[in-house]
Amino acid sequence: MNMLIHNATGILTGLRGDAARSTGSVRIRNGRIAEMGNLSPLPDETLLDARGGVITPGLVSTHHHLFQTMLKAVPTAINKPLEPWLRLVPNTYWNRIDERALGVAARVGMVELLLSGCTTVADHHYLFSELYPYNPADVLFDTARNLGLRYVLARGGTTQARKFDTDEIIPAPTEPLDVMLRRVDDLVRRYHDPSPTSMTRIVLAPNTPTWGATPTELREMAAAARGMGIFLHSHLSETTNYVKFCLETYGMRPLQFVAEHDWVGPDVWFAHLVHMDESEIALMAQTGTGMAHCPQSNCRLGSGIAPAPALDACGGRVSLAVDGAASNEACDMGAEMHCAWMIHRAVQGADAVTAEDVVRWSTSSGASILGYPELGSVEVGKIADLVVHRLDSPRHAGLHDPLIAPVVSGAASVRHVLVGGRPVVVDGAIPGLDLERLLEDARTVVGCLDSTGP
Repeated sequence: MNMLIHNATGILTGLRGDAARSTGSVRIRNGRIAEMGNLSPLPDETLLDARGGVITPGLVSTHHHLFQTMLKAVPTAINKPLEPWLRLVPNTYWNRIDERALGVAARVGMVELLLSGCTTVADHHYLFSELYPYNPADVLFDTARNLGLRYVLARGGTTQARKFDTDEIIPAPTEPLDVMLRRVDDLVRRYHDPSPTSMTRIVLAPNTPTWGATPTELREMAAAARGMGIFLHSHLSETTNYVKFCLETYGMRPLQFVAEHDWVGPDVWFAHLVHMDESEIALMAQTGTGMAHCPQSNCRLGSGIAPAPALDACGGRVSLAVDGAASNEACDMGAEMHCAWMIHRAVQGADAVTAEDVVRWSTSSGASILGYPELGSVEVGKIADLVVHRLDSPRHAGLHDPLIAPVVSGAASVRHVLVGGRPVVVDGAIPGLDLERLLEDARTVVGCLDSTGP
């Protein structure tokens, strides 16, 4: 579709410095941004009226667990920190997630992402069990394809069991390394598209490099992933226990440990990284290793606040992510941006991070970390993943600088979303989606999950 987006209040481009803001119309030809500025419609163009709205790049969530969308606010874990939360939520419920539950969870999560302006998601799915009579990857990719979302499967798993289960909980699945790598290679052959406009990619993503694999296996994983031409991802330094375990077991901090085992570089990114010291921040920047900053989940679990501004300031790569909805209770990238803008200012002062910084983390930086250099900014030649944010709610009234509303007003308010120039959200709704039916399906799934015990 050839299109002209016009009448917007302004544009947040996802770029740094003075280039972070722009004005005018945006012309889309063959899925890419062809022109920007004072433009008149051409005869073959569809006009998209963005009057009163703000244009941004499509948002990029670099760390998620979509299966957790049906595990929000589990009462036994709502006030627990990470380790007991892991036991009471994902480790308790994982074996109850059948194909229908995963399909509904993925659909609800992706719908919320799209309606909050997210066009690309990296989903860290780590439940692959012989007990499942279905392939979770097929369910996830089918759901993304049907909704038009760019989907990166960070294919998780573990070779080592981490002991925090009680005897009545069925242990989470493990795999021998050769089996894991063979299955990942199969997914790469079936789904991985390395092209700039790719809608589907595969990443190798063991649950944790500290507990989930041996040091030798970590090196083998890194070599195998690079041999397959895919990226590496995992959790790291989410709580002080990560640091304590590494120091006691390996005599070094977590980032130093993974660096010793080939797990740093521009093809690697880690979720959380809450507890890093200055040497680790410097190593992140020097190696180009990426951070998936998950402020709402880290707040919800009481894990702390990641040093994202410090990493950004020294030239490191910071992105934003919602994490799983079981430790966030939402998949809203607008709310995530607002939280990222607020929490660093609370502890470091009012100039710790700007709204434009947060947009950049959520767009161009996230796209770069996922290996999409042609996504993530509103520039001529870039792929037209774009969002028109509406500014017509009471919370938007009175804004002297309406351009930063998508970050400072507290939650997403999206009018239109384009993926490669194709509309996937129109006037605040997803075409063809029966939202009432989806919500009813979600209620049914939650009831089934709670009624089927170990």
